[in-house]
Amino acid sequence: MIDKGFVAGSAQWLNYALLGMLAVILVMSLATYTRFYLVSWLGERITADLRRRVFSHLLTLSPEFFEQNRTGDVLSRLTNDTTQLETVIGSSVSMALRNALLLLGGLVMLAITSLKLTLLVLLAIPFVLVPIIAFGRRVRSLARASQDSVANVGAYTDEVIHEIRTVQAYGHETESAREFTTRVEATFSTGIKRIRQRALLVAAVITLVFSAIALILWVGGHDVLSGAISAGELSAFIFYAVIVASAMGTISEVIGDVQRAAGATERLVELLATPSSLPQVQNPRAFPVPAAGALSMRDIGFAYPSRPDAPVFKQFNLQINPGEKIALVGPSGAGKTTVFQLLQRFYDPQAGEILVDGVNIKDADINALRERIALVPQDPVIFASSLRDNVRYGRPDATDEEVIAACKAAFAMEFIEQLPEGLDSFLGERGLRLSGGQKQRIAIARAILADRPILLLDEATSALDSNSEQQVQQALEVLMQNRTTIMIAHRLSTVINADKILVLQQGNIVASGTHQQLLASSELYQQLARLQFQSIAHQDK
Repeated sequence: MIDKGFVAGSAQWLNYALLGMLAVILVMSLATYTRFYLVSWLGERITADLRRRVFSHLLTLSPEFFEQNRTGDVLSRLTNDTTQLETVIGSSVSMALRNALLLLGGLVMLAITSLKLTLLVLLAIPFVLVPIIAFGRRVRSLARASQDSVANVGAYTDEVIHEIRTVQAYGHETESAREFTTRVEATFSTGIKRIRQRALLVAAVITLVFSAIALILWVGGHDVLSGAISAGELSAFIFYAVIVASAMGTISEVIGDVQRAAGATERLVELLATPSSLPQVQNPRAFPVPAAGALSMRDIGFAYPSRPDAPVFKQFNLQINPGEKIALVGPSGAGKTTVFQLLQRFYDPQAGEILVDGVNIKDADINALRERIALVPQDPVIFASSLRDNVRYGRPDATDEEVIAACKAAFAMEFIEQLPEGLDSFLGERGLRLSGGQKQRIAIARAILADRPILLLDEATSALDSNSEQQVQQALEVLMQNRTTIMIAHRLSTVINADKILVLQQGNIVASGTHQQLLASSELYQQLARLQFQSIAHQDK
């Protein structure tokens, strides 16, 4: 355009140049649309797949993992870190592809225009790569620290909001806000360090690249004066050099984003690489059908992984026959809840074996084991969904008629019918719209609907008033028929209905028998009766 258009005074060449430019613009527009759409789609797809994979892996990890890691940190990895990757893949990678193409194309056009000046450009490239590599490593390290800091803020927020009633009850709002501010400022400080390194990286690249262009312009100017190249060739060379320089500057910025995403990726890979402490066997043994419900714990030695020096059991033995109703009583820390944890294989004992219907649970499929056990915890778990879905959680394929029947059996229909939308009522986060007794009856309905041969009751009537307790106790009596039942007992009504009561102390069974037998023979049981069974005096009279 310069040599044959302006210098030669040819309007025809200017027209050709305009038409060529329009053609390039059209191709560039179509290519940009294709690149942006495909790379953005790829970013969304990878993020969705990664979130699904991470979440599925989290579901396989034992409670040991969640004892040692804060929930907020895990959630941050699942949400914030995957979002970082989405941004990099969907946006930064798109920019990198575009500018890499411009860089390569620009270098080719530089070589075609002037090989001598192109060699000068290539000599400058190592000087540009050195700061990119040096600053890039620092950015990556700081990016990991920044993500950890953000996760720390998320974990603290989750904890405070979850326990907001306790925070407000103790007037801890000011102190909580101060602690939150401290953590946010720490995150800000780490972020500023990372941003400073990225800014230095971009500034260094711009200085080096455009200094090289200035040098090339000086050398090229002398070549034009000597007639080695034309003014148009120098202009084209500078045009391509600016394209190459801009591409390198953009790529250096993208490298900062990539390093930040690398920190997020490390945290995600670390999570995905975390093995479950309860590995699945390759060829699991099948449980006998139909299920009998026999349970046996033989010479169990166990300490929680977070407290390896404080064993709960050393040589614990327990034998429960099919259909038996066993009550576990004992002081706090005696091992009652640990029995439940081990039976459901949330942990594996360090010694001994646990058998269900004659099958060592380590040799069986974990899901097959848990499909034989229904649990009604002391603190019922209510999910932020409809009442119907909460009951159906015990058996997702249950019909509406079966859900209603389970609610009736748990004496829950009385309050369900008073709710504005009945079974479709939204229960709020953690069941905030229900009373303690109502939540307990939903949990019992869930266990009734699950219809499993082994029933674990962690004082299932503890949150109920006397009237509700009587109704639910009747429902539980029906539920416990022909099922092996283990109950952690804190109420007299629970132990009276048991076939046998086991008294636990410091990880050992120190006494067993019926309520009346233990009152006569066990001093510890007498003490527990006075402290825990509020109505025992009245019952004895």
